[in-house]
Amino acid sequence: MNITELNRGKILWADDEIDLLRSHVMFLEGKGFQVTTVTNGDDAIALCEQRRFDIVLLDETMPGKDGLETLAILKAESPALPIIMITKNEEEQLMEEAIGSHISDYLTKPVNPSQILLAIMKILENRQIKQDAVSEKYMEAFAQLAIRIEDNPSPRDWIDIHHQLSVWELELDDYPDLGFDEMLLQQQHEANDLFTRFIKANYENWVNTSSDKRPILSPDVFTSSVKPLLEKEHKVLMLIIDCMRWDQWLTLEPLLYNDYQIKRNGYFSLLPTTTEYSRNAIFSGLFPDDMQRFHPDWWGGRDEHSLNRHEEDFLQEHIRRSGLNLKPEAKYKKIISNRDGIQFAKQFGSWGNQQLVTLVVNHVDLLAHRRTDSPLLREILPNEASYREIVRGWFNNSWIKQVLSTAAKLGFHVVVTSDHGSVRVQQPTQILADREASTNLRFKQGRNLKPSPKDAWYLDNPERIRIPAKNQNDTMAIAQKMYYFLYPNNFRKYQNKFADTYQHGGISMWEMIIPLAHLEPK
Repeated sequence: MNITELNRGKILWADDEIDLLRSHVMFLEGKGFQVTTVTNGDDAIALCEQRRFDIVLLDETMPGKDGLETLAILKAESPALPIIMITKNEEEQLMEEAIGSHISDYLTKPVNPSQILLAIMKILENRQIKQDAVSEKYMEAFAQLAIRIEDNPSPRDWIDIHHQLSVWELELDDYPDLGFDEMLLQQQHEANDLFTRFIKANYENWVNTSSDKRPILSPDVFTSSVKPLLEKEHKVLMLIIDCMRWDQWLTLEPLLYNDYQIKRNGYFSLLPTTTEYSRNAIFSGLFPDDMQRFHPDWWGGRDEHSLNRHEEDFLQEHIRRSGLNLKPEAKYKKIISNRDGIQFAKQFGSWGNQQLVTLVVNHVDLLAHRRTDSPLLREILPNEASYREIVRGWFNNSWIKQVLSTAAKLGFHVVVTSDHGSVRVQQPTQILADREASTNLRFKQGRNLKPSPKDAWYLDNPERIRIPAKNQNDTMAIAQKMYYFLYPNNFRKYQNKFADTYQHGGISMWEMIIPLAHLEPK
């Protein structure tokens, strides 16, 4: 089949001097387009009512209805119809009026055939061109990532590998027809398996060595990212979005480009990847065993609230221990409800003299937990792409976006991070434990734990990884891959309840590799 037999699209071209453009029409027809010509706006409107066109080329100066009048009528009838305005007039006001009427492109006469072809291709074939380019780039990236994953990655390499896989996950969301979803998912799982081995081989050494000899961990976040800004006398807003994953942060970043220059880094959450351990470590700058040893009255509890009721105390003590003399004293705020967030946004505008404001937002974590118990939310959030989209929608329309806009105007540097991520669990694994064992689905701490060795990292002494014992002869099991722990009793019942839910506490890239971004106001 030669190019003249192709049907690349149907074009309507309205120009009162169309006879002078016959060579241009023939050029487009030679490239496989069907071109219909008219000499005035009324005929263009009538034809569009009778037939379907893929694009309209519209001259701005025609007798009778001019280009702008014709444009308005065509757009009223067919808002999605792509229209390219062609004019001799270069006045800025005319261009603004045309652009405000939602034209797809704007060309100034004289135009040559190649210009017109390029403008048409950008509109009609843009997606196909991009899809072909994405396909080629992904196959190349897939091969390169496969080599990197197998090449004994360093901690920094693992952060970058997780970033690259997350970037491709977002990219391929826009091109589901390419069919690369399973290929990417398989590579993510292969990477995660090797990452799990990497953590099991190195984590104990990390938590038992000095901070300059390990990657950034939860207790190092404040010292590595917040303290240097305060020492330079910058005002700092430290924002912790509970349970936010790397891929979700990538969808939020573009929403902040107008106000901030963004430098993205990453760190590793402590194990187990739960609020009790990882977020308390961020605020205290301590590992869990030292939190219990130095601050026994602040450590421990029975529920989500009590486990973290001393975050502000940990933070103030950490600031003093760091040698910082903040005046006025740092402010801390935890937001759980939307009403509290709106109230905070109103207050924040008067905090321009604060050196440090720390804000904890629980919305993403609450969404993950509520999805577990809500069949409706499971339908609304059937996959990772929908989860990212709803997080982005919440952020873009929430009070928190207003706070960040205000922070930029007030000159705050913003450090955005999370305490841990989450993973969509798929496979139950049976575990035996006594009645005092912890209830988390991704880790268990207690006596007489008996997990499957292939599904969990078993620690006969949790103190090896600086987890304080809760009872004599404590042991710990931390789930890996996509497993979640269930007891033999009512196994099927709870399998149906928790399969395909978002959980945290275990070992995975999604739970442990956490975004840590510095937002510098423009």
